Amino acid sequence: MMDEGRSFQDYLTAVTVQVERDLLQVFPEDWDMPSKLREAMQYSLMAGGKRMRPIMAIAAAEALGGCREATLPVACAVELVHTYSLIHDDLPAMDDDDLRRGKPTNHKVFGEAMAILAGDGLLTHAFSLVGRANRVHGVSAEQCLAIIEELSIYAGPKGMVGGQAADLLGEQGITSADELHYIHTHKTGDMIVCALKAGARTAGANQQHLNALDLYGYSIGLAFQIQDDILDLIGEEVKLGKPLKSDEKQHKVTYPFLIGLEASRQKVEDLTELGKQAVIQAGFPYPNRLLELADFLMKRDH
Repeated sequence: MMDEGRSFQDYLTAVTVQVERDLLQVFPEDWDMPSKLREAMQYSLMAGGKRMRPIMAIAAAEALGGCREATLPVACAVELVHTYSLIHDDLPAMDDDDLRRGKPTNHKVFGEAMAILAGDGLLTHAFSLVGRANRVHGVSAEQCLAIIEELSIYAGPKGMVGGQAADLLGEQGITSADELHYIHTHKTGDMIVCALKAGARTAGANQQHLNALDLYGYSIGLAFQIQDDILDLIGEEVKLGKPLKSDEKQHKVTYPFLIGLEASRQKVEDLTELGKQAVIQAGFPYPNRLLELADFLMKRDH
């Protein structure tokens, strides 16, 4: 079900509904676990995010004619990893944030110790969902193994965790765009690329498709982060769900700080076009949703 005839906004809505349906069921009701831990995990998992990473996974699978139902476990796995990272990022020892998506952060509601455990639980459980894609939906064991390996690498010290570490170290003084590029590539871009490639693998992607998704993912991932930096300066607080100029207040170096607002806007446009061209040239049978997604992220206001 690729919804080729729907508007992109209707497509986003339909995919989001399906993703959230599955996210509500990732921890079976009959599992015996502390109720407070379940509540803490679900609190952040169902806190109303944009679900961009699972949408990317599904769009990549459907660009190859893949099955949405078979991709959903993998898409949800990426969202669990993303949510764990947000819980931990918000902790006092990290970014020390009080709000996430307009709601109190996990540790403000459940305490620091339970927030850490909620993140641990989400991260660990993500890998079992990839196995479900094989067991329930018949995605090949070889592809599922590749997804698990890539998820581990993109989320780990070479990937997102490394980017977060560089971000923390960078608070002591980022001096160049190269350092900032490293942080954004790994803190944000790696998990976007992971989502895209994981989704594509469920549809039997070849190496040409995977290479194109690398370039597409890193391009729109960096554009996504620069757009975040721009919105932090000029966005609407109600839509963003957090105070404006939070980066400035935390003395974080951003692209607008380094190269200016207009140059940052131009960079978002250039990166978006670079990503779209990678998809067009790779010969995906159904590329439209990936192309629309790139434009949507460039033009978003929250």
